[in-house]
Amino acid sequence: MLQGAEQTGVLSAITGPLLRWYGKNARILPWRDTPTPYRVWISEIMLQQTRVTAVMPYYERFLCALPSPDALASVPDGELLKLWEGLGYYNRARNLKKAAQIIVKEFGGDLPASFGDLLSLPGIGSYTAGAIASIAFGVPVPAVDGNVLRVISRVLASRSDIADARTKKSMEAALAAIMPRDCAGDFNQALMELGATVCLPNGEPLCKNCPLLPLCRANAENLTGEIPVKAAKKKRRIEARTIFILLSGERVALRKRDKTGLLADLWEFPNVGGALSPVEAEEYLRQNGLRTWKITPVAPAKHIFTHIEWHMTGYLAEAASPAAGFIWCTGEDLAQSHALPSAFRVYTKIAMHELAHGFAPRAGR
Repeated sequence: MLQGAEQTGVLSAITGPLLRWYGKNARILPWRDTPTPYRVWISEIMLQQTRVTAVMPYYERFLCALPSPDALASVPDGELLKLWEGLGYYNRARNLKKAAQIIVKEFGGDLPASFGDLLSLPGIGSYTAGAIASIAFGVPVPAVDGNVLRVISRVLASRSDIADARTKKSMEAALAAIMPRDCAGDFNQALMELGATVCLPNGEPLCKNCPLLPLCRANAENLTGEIPVKAAKKKRRIEARTIFILLSGERVALRKRDKTGLLADLWEFPNVGGALSPVEAEEYLRQNGLRTWKITPVAPAKHIFTHIEWHMTGYLAEAASPAAGFIWCTGEDLAQSHALPSAFRVYTKIAMHELAHGFAPRAGR
């Protein structure tokens, strides 16, 4: 890996070709059209751990419903989570509201331009603070995300572990030293864009399309398959669960999850740990005070969280009457006011279909 003045020299040389490339190749994205501080902030939070293509349908809908920090600060939690439904990592939405309330109370309703003030807000780390400060306010501070770590690691042929916080801090310092003062936002976005579209994380990077090819040590040394170096993640724990779509008339049963832990305080279909057989599932419901008609198995599903992987067995059943202990929702409730995590997406679609078309499991019993 290059060190000291040699490293600074290489990084200084990337600015010109990188910005020229970005000027010609930047993707047209809604948050780039009008990069106000609020729009940049919302986009950056949505893009955390979520692909651009997944964010696009949500972004304008969210801004239309909540066009300002004031609107976000006062939105009811249920409405906020419904707007966020399907994006996952719901603490991002909760932290947005907490931060908006601070922005309204302490900053007069406008996002602060200071990197330090931005960093003090809930849900905003060094990358997001750097992105907002540079893109929305022109402050010359770096914004180092996974894309940037990968690009710079390859340019410098660095074998430092990009999962190590010290590597990120070192790279932030190196980029701060060469940050162009007059176009910091474009510089940061150009690095992110290069990592997202050319210097790819999976498979072969598109080196022939890269403006930094003449400067890239990893390419010159045939190391793009080995760099960046990233410590292996801990293996996810597999957890079997059985999900119940319980219908009664034109309503489906939901319940709230615990206020802490995984998917905290969100709505869910009734479920239990383990992969229950049809007989076991019927017995479980009976033991919990639910008299049901015929139970019908539905498609299994899988959902991957950061540290846990759910393997789900599903059953569709009709309750003889709406039992206590649940809320019983119409299809309209499910569509408009009750946010269910994407972990239940397969079963939400089944429930919506059955509520719309009618469910008659008693036939043949």
